[in-house]
Amino acid sequence: FLQVSKTLEEFDVEEQPSSLLEKRYPNIKVIQSGVKQLKSDEHKIFTEDGKEYMYEKLCLCAGAKPKLIFEGNPYVLGIRDTDSAQAFQKNLAQSERIVVVGNGGIALELVYEIQGCEVIWAIKDKAIGNTFFDAGAAEFLIPKLTAEKRETPIECKRTKYTMEGSEEKERPTAASDKLGGALGPDWHEGLCLKGTKEFSHKVHIEILCEVKKIHLQQEFIQLQRTSLTFPKEEKNVEPDKVLWPVYVELTNGKIYGCDFIVSATGVVPNVKPFLDGNNFAVGEDGGLKVDKHMHTSLPDIYAAGDICTASWEPSPVWHQMRLWTQARQMGWYAAKCMVADTVGESIDMDFSFELFAHVTKFFNYKVVVLGKYNAQGLGLDHELMLRCTKGQEYVKVVMQNGRMMGAVLIGETDLEETFENLILNQMDLSAYGEDLLNPDIDIEDYFD
Repeated sequence: FLQVSKTLEEFDVEEQPSSLLEKRYPNIKVIQSGVKQLKSDEHKIFTEDGKEYMYEKLCLCAGAKPKLIFEGNPYVLGIRDTDSAQAFQKNLAQSERIVVVGNGGIALELVYEIQGCEVIWAIKDKAIGNTFFDAGAAEFLIPKLTAEKRETPIECKRTKYTMEGSEEKERPTAASDKLGGALGPDWHEGLCLKGTKEFSHKVHIEILCEVKKIHLQQEFIQLQRTSLTFPKEEKNVEPDKVLWPVYVELTNGKIYGCDFIVSATGVVPNVKPFLDGNNFAVGEDGGLKVDKHMHTSLPDIYAAGDICTASWEPSPVWHQMRLWTQARQMGWYAAKCMVADTVGESIDMDFSFELFAHVTKFFNYKVVVLGKYNAQGLGLDHELMLRCTKGQEYVKVVMQNGRMMGAVLIGETDLEETFENLILNQMDLSAYGEDLLNPDIDIEDYFD
């Protein structure tokens, strides 16, 4: 496992990862079929294509499924894997207006990247990006959402994986119980996220509301209700005379017609294929509980990524979130734990679980979140320090008893490495005061 991980890490792969592994390591078999049943007492897995596999050690990395606001509605689409992303692109290409529900990472990426289509964005919070940001960061980002796109996209330098040789096949609309490959970073690059209109993008945000009900067109006509046009420049919204395939009724009383709805309201661990007949310990969030060596509660079975729930005592500045960065770290660490257990060696907790760190891109800004970046679990006993330059950067630091506990960095701040070390070292920074965020002082000079 260690050598396989090294191969994927160091080489610029231009073919499907499963093909690469089987070519270089003939003793590895990549199963490309869904799991039908797991018999843990017999160390056997049965797949949907009727095959049976024995195992000595097993790691479950089945990810998570979108938490749809309404199951079984053909106009409600969740985005979590490659198949659903392609289904979204296909539907968007024929659309004039969509409703996006949710306030996490995928919602943030979608509302900014979509062009040529009106977007009604419904969020239950007071500000956008509540998963990652506070209200101040949201205010910093809003102008980018409403402005015309003129900037050059941030270059992505991560390794890309592509399908080997074969032509792209037509895929059916993704069903909620059928999963493709998991979406990683920059998942929307290469997709044409454009509707039928010629304008760049239009986004209207409805705050502090959720979806109350979804009406199909015929039902809505019979109800004789009134839907609204797309709001323009804070003017009074007028009744909409267009007939839409589906209508969304919000808890604030407003109704908007649209072509389809994107449900981006989080995920649930994909544990269903493995629970029947197996006595797994399951966390409150529905994931398979794993200990500090990624063991589940059953012998010889490990889990990593979105499917699992970390049940060890965490570092004071680490917490679990179902993000691609953590899934990758967990997979790497689980492989090492499986090897160590097989050869009878001990292994220390991986360094990546000492500090929560996530790097991504929102609204074409580089975004870094570190530690308890939103003061998670700190109660009222903390202080915030802020630095903001409109259109350039937003820096927030979470302090407790003179020690840095977390940070949010938006833009090219060049502070992430220094702040990472300060959070990890937990040194008393009381003496430095506001100089920690003084742009005229090179903070690195303090801590050489």
